[in-house]
Amino acid sequence: MNDITPPVPPESPADPSPGPGGGPPEQAPGGSSSADRLEPSPPTSEPQPLPPSDEAAIDVRDLSHRFGNHMAVDRVSFQVTPRSLHGFVGPNGAGKTTVLKLICTLLKPQTGSVHVHGKDVDRQTKDVRRQIGFMPDHFSMYRQMTVTEYLDFFAAAYGLNTADRHRVIGDVLALTDMDGRRDSLISGLSRGMQQRVGLARVLVNDPDLLLLDEPASGLDPRARIELMEILRALRQMGKTIFISSHILSELAELCDSVTIIDRGHIRYSGAMRDLLEQNSDAAVYRLSVPEEQPGLEERLLALEEVVSAERIEESLEFRISCSPGAESDNRLLAAVLGLEIPIESFQKELRHLNEAFMDLTEQGVR
Repeated sequence: MNDITPPVPPESPADPSPGPGGGPPEQAPGGSSSADRLEPSPPTSEPQPLPPSDEAAIDVRDLSHRFGNHMAVDRVSFQVTPRSLHGFVGPNGAGKTTVLKLICTLLKPQTGSVHVHGKDVDRQTKDVRRQIGFMPDHFSMYRQMTVTEYLDFFAAAYGLNTADRHRVIGDVLALTDMDGRRDSLISGLSRGMQQRVGLARVLVNDPDLLLLDEPASGLDPRARIELMEILRALRQMGKTIFISSHILSELAELCDSVTIIDRGHIRYSGAMRDLLEQNSDAAVYRLSVPEEQPGLEERLLALEEVVSAERIEESLEFRISCSPGAESDNRLLAAVLGLEIPIESFQKELRHLNEAFMDLTEQGVR
């Protein structure tokens, strides 16, 4: 895929989709008052200065966007590292779709700026569109076309000649494992297969950045797992993937970084592991031993560094807590090694993304 070098596409290829543009989902009903604009909750940490915009795949700074009296996005700033899998999560109405539309040039920023690989989405719109592929949550398809006809239509819209279109279509069908259905009518494909075709469509111009809005929505477990494998393969090919999803468990496993948005404000943006390691009460570790060790729980509790220790059901694993801090962590490891017991594994326990999400977002209708 990285050898695809299509000619410059038109400003926007013809897409039968009504929308990602069918109207902003975060827009409040008519008659909303300025009181609908909520004050942000206290941030979880002090915001850090962002690196230069040309070093990021996506650079969003002080971005605000209003629909009537409803502030959908309010002074949002974050960055996405090149060649990363970056999750974008938030409750319904939090501002996710608005931010996606601003990044992919379907909306113009009212205040603030958005840069894609150093290019301003407002002033360099055509250049940005050459580098992105956007797959909205709901999209229409030409259902009476075959898979090949559908992809050929969009490849032609990007200006590829016949030979290049044939090569590119073969590449994207192989990548999405749809080569065996190239002559099938789209109307006869399952939801999962249509999602694969939709992903193949956004790859025909070999974009550097993929913007995916709920790509796993409505898929069965096997189709979701296979889609995640495709995304990992794309990341290995050097693509940057910005993915919005409500399936938090899969994002935690898939993504190396994440941004959480709520009520138009960024609650967290950074490394996934840093977020999952955050625990203000204690540092928690899991100790696994290869065989039964009589009295081990009591021996662990006797260590000065240990706040609590418990056996995990009837397994050979123990959950150990100590006071937070690198010094306590190091002392705990040294103390456990000092017990002179066989150790199979000793690792820090990460909280679930669901827990972090609930801690950082607020209750109530957006």
